Amino acid sequence: MTTTIPITTAAPPTGTRRLLGATGPDLAAHLTAHGPVPAIGPGIVDEIGLAGIDGRGGAGFPLARKLQVVAGQARRGRSGRSPVIVGNGAEGEPASRKDAVLLERAPHLVLDGLVVAAVAVGATEAVVATSERLAEHVRRAIDERTAVAARHGRASDPVTLDVRALPHNSFVSGEAGALASAVSGGRGLPEDRVVRLAERGPSGRPTLVSNVETLAQAALVARYGAAWARSVGSATAPGTRLVTVSGVTDPARAVVLETAGGAPLGDLLGASRLDTADPRRTRAVLVGGWGGTWVPATALDAPFDVDGLAPWGAAPGAGVLAVLDDRTCPIAVTARIAAALGDASAGRCGPCVNGLPRIAEVVAALASGRPAGDLAAEVRRLVGLVDGRGACHHPDGVARMVRSAMTVFRDDVQAHLGGHCQVVGGAR
Repeated sequence: MTTTIPITTAAPPTGTRRLLGATGPDLAAHLTAHGPVPAIGPGIVDEIGLAGIDGRGGAGFPLARKLQVVAGQARRGRSGRSPVIVGNGAEGEPASRKDAVLLERAPHLVLDGLVVAAVAVGATEAVVATSERLAEHVRRAIDERTAVAARHGRASDPVTLDVRALPHNSFVSGEAGALASAVSGGRGLPEDRVVRLAERGPSGRPTLVSNVETLAQAALVARYGAAWARSVGSATAPGTRLVTVSGVTDPARAVVLETAGGAPLGDLLGASRLDTADPRRTRAVLVGGWGGTWVPATALDAPFDVDGLAPWGAAPGAGVLAVLDDRTCPIAVTARIAAALGDASAGRCGPCVNGLPRIAEVVAALASGRPAGDLAAEVRRLVGLVDGRGACHHPDGVARMVRSAMTVFRDDVQAHLGGHCQVVGGAR
């Protein structure tokens, strides 16, 4: 389909510094880099679909499909209330820093994306939901837009923009149902595990929840078009994406990269320049986040996209690469992550309340080097019991992470069952 969107007269960014290439978070720098958002025409959803923008918060749903569903719900709705757009900046994932960097350095690009999505589905309200610290960056950006518009005697944006500081910023608070609930005045907890492309808050309003990076990408497509968006990256992973790289034992010391889609894992580790992410010492990478998948070092040539990671049962998820080097015991690390994820439960279902602590307990026993019985078989049994049975997808992530550890670190598991660790003198 030929695009009907008006393209901005600003020069499009070149290379891969598209989201993070502007000189600062203030509105003047943003407008110098990108110009204002052009009028949103009827072809914008098709153009976003052609650009191949997928969800960057973990699930990877195409944004165009979400927009189509919410627009359809709004047309069929009987309440007379317009949809609401929620920019998900919760980033409860412990190993991710990309959303924080984006909201700190390019908040106006995120707000532009909210405007684009809202106009596309007929919403009159759009909200960024994030932590209290990051909410301050968004508040300043909204205030700046309002002040600049007032000086010129016009409205700042065609929709009402707001920011909501989450009452608790945990691993599960960024789940789509939890955010839809929080923004609508609910408990801010996951409601159920049904896979939906659109949520409904307690008020019954159609609610589109999309990651802030996804929305920022939409803001660029609204300006420069799908062909420009696909001019970098691969056919199956067009455009750029933000990736957080860190050592798995030190997630606070992380580097956020903007990279072309489909870049090899090893190239991303090298580009981070982190000692803990030296490809020469890498044993494995936890891909997608703490609820992601362990991928062996033999896979460092794999493209960081859905197709490239599929042979290892992995996916880009939230754009996280947490590196395990040869000085660290993988079973001990897996035990610590499993325990942390168990503690992050919302406490609303049996698989989380009972299953996750038990998984963490058994993996910790295996890591101790003093196992009793076949703990490896018990771990596999337990992950099978929680997988697919939770109130949300949190137990699934724990099961995926632990199951992949039992496969990728098979030799280490056998060593621990024999009472010793293969990483002599390594961090545990």
